[in-house]
Amino acid sequence: MSNSQDRKIYILDTNVLIHDPSALQRFDEHDVVLPIVVLEEMDNVKKGVDELARNVREASRVLDDLSAQCEDLSKGCELPGGGRLFFELNHRSLEILPDSLAKGSGDNRIIAVTMSVQKEHAERQVILVSKDINLRIKARALGLKTEDYRSDRVVSDLSVLPSGKVRLDLDTWTAMAEGMEVSEHDHGNHYAVTWPEEMDLPYINSFVVLPGDREVAMRCQQVDENRRVHLFDTLSYRHERHAVWGIQARNLEQNMAMNLLMDADLDLVGILGLAGSGKTLLALAAGLHQTLDMGLYEKILVTRATVPMGQDIGFLPGTEREKLEPWMGAITDNLSILLGDDAQNIGDILGQNRIEIAALSFARGRTFTKTWLIVDEAQNLTPHQMKTIVTRMGEDSKIIILGNNAQIDTPYLTAHTNGLTRAVSAFSGWDHAGLIALKASERSRLAAKAVEIL
Repeated sequence: MSNSQDRKIYILDTNVLIHDPSALQRFDEHDVVLPIVVLEEMDNVKKGVDELARNVREASRVLDDLSAQCEDLSKGCELPGGGRLFFELNHRSLEILPDSLAKGSGDNRIIAVTMSVQKEHAERQVILVSKDINLRIKARALGLKTEDYRSDRVVSDLSVLPSGKVRLDLDTWTAMAEGMEVSEHDHGNHYAVTWPEEMDLPYINSFVVLPGDREVAMRCQQVDENRRVHLFDTLSYRHERHAVWGIQARNLEQNMAMNLLMDADLDLVGILGLAGSGKTLLALAAGLHQTLDMGLYEKILVTRATVPMGQDIGFLPGTEREKLEPWMGAITDNLSILLGDDAQNIGDILGQNRIEIAALSFARGRTFTKTWLIVDEAQNLTPHQMKTIVTRMGEDSKIIILGNNAQIDTPYLTAHTNGLTRAVSAFSGWDHAGLIALKASERSRLAAKAVEIL
């Protein structure tokens, strides 16, 4: 290895490559050491059709390409950033471990490699990178430097995630109104105002909430180079005459969500929100109306990550639909509200109303045209899974991404790294995408209080 003290040495745990098969491209000019136990652990999980097995196979292909181009593995394989990749082949002694750590444990073998490399290269910074919290704690207890794998973070601070709206105070709005131009629009008025220099410009299809007791929100349609922002009135779905499939918006954010859902010019709508905020109900109501009443779409397709919140209940018998019923309780509960409970079973409800429920793995190789696709619990998807789904969307289709970053059940995913955050961040500001964060819980007063205090 190069003795340059500025170049760090990173020891990678198995879960880093499983989580991000392209991780080796993220270490810039620094050297990377891959313990052989990592390859052994990858070999144990490479067979299968789930996302984990696919990631392992992709990581293996990357390693195969790197090693095939390397004439002498002992001198390391050149990485894209300028560093080198070294394979540790169990030639370092496990005796370096304290007696309290079992020698046969894969995690402990990785710790032993880190300790040995640190001893051999005392002049350089050696860092163990793992998404396993317990492994990092054990390594720190032994005096090693550790890090979580953070290169896949979409945002460094969740506060920068767009909420889909900005509130103006009275003084700001009064100043903006002085140079306002007003013209007619399809559903009301169109306003052109100059945005203050000290404020960040709003995103396209985000909402501007005006000061006052009436809670008036206007939607941003266009932003000019000279900070001229074009706003137009939103349709109010808070009145019975504008109810969608019998559902009225109960608060300002739900009304904003309905405006985005009912806009056929938008191809992607993201709705963030706490439990009980109405994400699924609004998405289903708008989908049923535009599929069955307006004929804009041929079917409604619902999918979600099948990740258990608590203890896994094991394999489930039956067809794909029967297997998915326990995971789709939120969907079927809301369908019962929207369609009535006349149908004898879920099969009748789905079949009669052109609604299809499918496992997440359905997406590969398919193209969805004229489809209203709802991705529920999107916070449990990896960025790769989210990309796979969104890239399957065909012409005249719309994808609705629902999620709550406070309820992540997938191991190694965080609110910074999941597919929901990735999609929200990537599509903010695109002309054909919209986002809104729902704040209030409308499920019941008990549910709203639970969100607040528990």
